[in-house]
Amino acid sequence: MRRQRNVKIVATLGPASTSRKTIKALVEAGADVFRLNMSHGGHEDTLERHRLIREVEQELGRPIGILADLQGPKLRVGVFAAGPHILQEGQSFRLDLDNAPGDAARVQLPHPEIFEVLEVGSTLLVNDGKIRLKVISCDERSAVTEVLVGGEISNRKGVNVPDVVLPLAALTEKDRADLEFVCEMGVDWLALSFVQRPEDIAEARELAKGRAAVLAKIEKPAALSCIHEIIDIADGIMVARGDLGVELPVSEVPPSQKRIVRACKRAGKPVIVATQMLESMITSPVPTRAEVSDVAHAIYEGADAVMLSAESAVGEYPVIAVETMNSVAESVERDPTYRQIVESARTPGKHSVADAITAAAREVAETVNVKAIACFTHSGTTALLMARERPRVPILALTPLKSTARRLALVWGLHCVLGEDVERFKLAVVSAVRIAKRDGFADENDKIVVTAGVPFGVPGTTNILRVAPVNEKAIYEGEAY
Repeated sequence: MRRQRNVKIVATLGPASTSRKTIKALVEAGADVFRLNMSHGGHEDTLERHRLIREVEQELGRPIGILADLQGPKLRVGVFAAGPHILQEGQSFRLDLDNAPGDAARVQLPHPEIFEVLEVGSTLLVNDGKIRLKVISCDERSAVTEVLVGGEISNRKGVNVPDVVLPLAALTEKDRADLEFVCEMGVDWLALSFVQRPEDIAEARELAKGRAAVLAKIEKPAALSCIHEIIDIADGIMVARGDLGVELPVSEVPPSQKRIVRACKRAGKPVIVATQMLESMITSPVPTRAEVSDVAHAIYEGADAVMLSAESAVGEYPVIAVETMNSVAESVERDPTYRQIVESARTPGKHSVADAITAAAREVAETVNVKAIACFTHSGTTALLMARERPRVPILALTPLKSTARRLALVWGLHCVLGEDVERFKLAVVSAVRIAKRDGFADENDKIVVTAGVPFGVPGTTNILRVAPVNEKAIYEGEAY
């Protein structure tokens, strides 16, 4: 199953997409990675979805990535004695630790850590930012606020505190239990919610113990202030525009998205743009023009992946939503402007041998008439460096490790193939040309570029490049460039 695009598609599974038939249809429509949202459903549901994905993977013979999205700390108000209340602009409203049911003047906020850091002038957002409160006075047990933007407040509505760094770990007890469960189950990526600092990622990596790659969700302003440090320590990034758009002025979300995507490309780390990409397709088989433009914008920027959330999890048209996103991606990448933007945004890599080899592979591929670049990789490092170059020709990521092939399914431009472990470079070249022929990337009269690290199996040793004829006889006779 060769994709006719470089950007990858992440689809969230949920009640609308839990059958084996639908999961297979989603892959055939264009899904490369499936997201399991740990905020919904129990471990039994998650295990069953994982099993079905792996069955479909086996049937289709294509590595499929699985991303488990941890819930993270959820801040919510308590309950009200008489149901919802309407807060009026200018009125006073108190938040406190008292567990008595709330009324029109107060409600419980059962999070003492918030009161520890609140200051006069701090902002609190309730119900996805629909209600905005400004702190007038506060102590260790309560905060008196003025209602700046009123609205309906009801039981257990979410609370955001955008302008302070909360003394909260990104991993709750539930997250820790979920992390261990999904790592044992065999997911490929962990998405960590409400990251505020690099230490949050370090903790998750320590618990994962290499069983899954760790992806930081950027949805807090505090994370933006140390984004480069977070990118350095994380394996990947998700621009989670839902909560980010609540805590930031909405006008600041697009430039923040652009800066994050560029920083990830520079670092060679995969980046997903997520949330409300085709939101209207939850109930409509046709997206709005603005949504199509939003998806296209993320692809033009050079994101590794774009993501569907409710559209594929609970929507009425999950397969059509994936088909639509696939169609938009193919159309954008056929546009000559797309390639101009990609190449103008290319930034020099670091100065290792591996960086030089992958940059040279791209330049050779664009100078000589070759049909693909094949890179052998165990850890995935070589393939990530090759993807960072954004070459004009397809990239074949060849690995003997299922775990590596599945993780790389998220990365821009990589056609991941599970192959045999090889110990000699000539055998690697033979394997590469066979796969290029088999999967329709080249024929007997074509050439491909092959990169690898010798000795094989040692991460980070990419040190060899060859332009090889796809004709195997020519390889054995020593023809090379």
